[in-house]
Amino acid sequence: MKLLVTGGLGFIGSNFIRHMLTKHKDIQIINLDKLSIGSNPANLKDVEADNRYKFVKGDIADKTLIKNLLNEADTVVNIAAETHVDRSIAEPSPFFHSNTMGALNLFEVARKNGKRILQVSTDEIYGDIIQGSFKEDDKLKPSSPYSASKAAADLFALAYHRTYGLNIVIARCTNNYGPYQFPEKLIPKTIIRTLLGLSVPIYGKGSNIRDWIYVQDFCEAIDLILNKGKSGEIYNVSAGNELTNINIVKMILNLMSKPENTLTFVEDRPGHDIRYSLDSSKLRNELGWSPKHSLQGALKTTVNWYMDNDWWWRPLSTESILHPTPWKLKW
Repeated sequence: MKLLVTGGLGFIGSNFIRHMLTKHKDIQIINLDKLSIGSNPANLKDVEADNRYKFVKGDIADKTLIKNLLNEADTVVNIAAETHVDRSIAEPSPFFHSNTMGALNLFEVARKNGKRILQVSTDEIYGDIIQGSFKEDDKLKPSSPYSASKAAADLFALAYHRTYGLNIVIARCTNNYGPYQFPEKLIPKTIIRTLLGLSVPIYGKGSNIRDWIYVQDFCEAIDLILNKGKSGEIYNVSAGNELTNINIVKMILNLMSKPENTLTFVEDRPGHDIRYSLDSSKLRNELGWSPKHSLQGALKTTVNWYMDNDWWWRPLSTESILHPTPWKLKW
C-alpha cells in the first residue's frame, strides 16, 4: 500500500502513522502536514529515518500539491484538521479553510484520480444527546464552528460518493486520549498543569459527559475501516467509557496521587455540549472491531508517558495553551 496521510504530525495522525509502520512492513507512507498549531515534528522523531516514511510540508487546500502527491499514493487517510473547539469559537475561519475547503479539495482531486479515501470525522457533528446514543444515519446538529466545519466535510464526502462515485468511507470517533496529544486538550492539560503545580480548570460544574477511547484503539479502527469498510458508508467508533469531565480529571489526579483540591471551576464554554455518545455496533458487528484497552489501564499509561516525557510537552506548554478559558483569547 502507498498511503498518503494528511495531518500526520498531529496527535491522531502521528499515532496512526506509527501504528501502520509497525503493523504493515510493505507499506509506504507520505505524511502531508502544514505544521499549524497542534502539529509537532517531535511526534514522529522516532520514524524519520525509516525509508518507508516521507514527510512533506504543505496544505491540503493546495490543489497542485495534492495532485502531485496522489500520483505517488493509491490511498488517502484525511486526518488534517483544526480540532480545538475553543479556538473555533475565538476564530472560526481557519476551521472552515482546513476542515471544509481542504477536505473538499482533497475529494475533488481524488475523484478524478480514482483514489480511495478515509475521512476521519468526529462525534461532535451530531451535537449532544441526553439519552441513548447516535447511530450513523442520525441527523447532524453541530454546536460549534469546529463541528460545523467537520459536518460540512462529511456531507461533501457523501455527496461526492453519490454524484461522482468517489471511493470514500467515514470514521466518526469519540474523544481520543494518549501520548503526543497537544497540551490544550483536557487530559494532557490536566496532567501537565498538575505536574507544574498549577490548578486544574473545569468548565462549569464539570458535568459534561464524554466517551473516551485510547488513541491506539482508534488507529486500529481506522486501519480496519480503510481496508474493509464499504465505500459510501459511515462507521461510528466508540469505546463505551462515558464519564463526566470532573470524573475523568479526578481519575487522573488519583493516578498521580494528587489531591482534588487543585480543581478550579471556571466560566463555561459558549454552546458547550452536554453529552456525546455513539453507537458503534455497526463497526463491531460488520467489521469485527472492539477496543483492546481499558480506560483505567490506558489512562495510567498516558499519565506515565507525560510524566516520563517532559522534553516533549515543556516547549509546548505556554500560558496561552494552558489558559483555563482559551476561547476568550485572540488567536
